[in-house]
Amino acid sequence: MDKAIITILMIVASVVAAVLVFNAAYPAIVQGNGAVLSMKSRIDERLRSQIEVIHACKSADYVDVALVWVKNVGSVPIKAVERCDVFFGPEGRFSRIPYGSGDPHWEYVVENAAYWEPTATLRVVVDVDYSIAPGERYFFKMVTPCGVSDEFYFSTSR
Repeated sequence: MDKAIITILMIVASVVAAVLVFNAAYPAIVQGNGAVLSMKSRIDERLRSQIEVIHACKSADYVDVALVWVKNVGSVPIKAVERCDVFFGPEGRFSRIPYGSGDPHWEYVVENAAYWEPTATLRVVVDVDYSIAPGERYFFKMVTPCGVSDEFYFSTSR
């Protein structure tokens, strides 16, 4: 009789332990699965996103403005363009330029579409707080919210 009671108690304890382990592990497994799916989605978006700087020059109208054209050569639209990071300045002395108003700042216009869809070109206007000197070499880099980037060096004519 003692063996039967001990066996029943061991079975009950094993079931309780199994339920406790399941209740502790299941939420972590579900959360881990969600993280893996989220990471897969971000990696897929990054692989399908691609930009290319196709031209840059000093504005003919303003001494402190550069114009840069960036093409979406990927297969997905690029959303939240204002959240892109723009770096601009003389070679070796560039800095991050904020989007919006103020000095310096950058703004954009999608030239051949309603939004920055594949094959559309973005015209980026970089307004800095110094004159863009003729003959000096300048650096431009744009980084999209998903981490895709391209950079470009250009010189202004004398």
